[in-house]
Amino acid sequence: MNIVPRKFYLDDLFDNFIEGDASRMRSDIYEEANIYYIEMEVPGFQKDEIKIEFNNGNLVISAEKNKSNSEIEGRKYIRRERIYGKYTRSFYLGDVDEEHIEAHFVDGILKLVIPKVMERDTKKYIEIK
Repeated sequence: MNIVPRKFYLDDLFDNFIEGDASRMRSDIYEEANIYYIEMEVPGFQKDEIKIEFNNGNLVISAEKNKSNSEIEGRKYIRRERIYGKYTRSFYLGDVDEEHIEAHFVDGILKLVIPKVMERDTKKYIEIK
């Protein structure tokens, strides 16, 4: 017999600590034919709440939902589980063709197509005179 019920006040205190914010933006990254593909879950966000930046080989994806957007005056909440706040993921991709990066957002899934820069042969032979 349990004296304290299973779902006590602080039962989920460490949920976010264990999972981390990155768990809200789970990602798959794969490569085919000199193109990186990123598929990321961004549940509960709208397209205009997502920001994508590419700077010096780093891709940063952030999603932000303000508390005021999800709060209605006069409601007395007993429990709030829907997310608000800012979540960020970053990936180092190196040299990519940043002018041709494409992003699509459908049904809570963000899909990025990131072409790599074609490797150039930088080897040069020096003639001896």
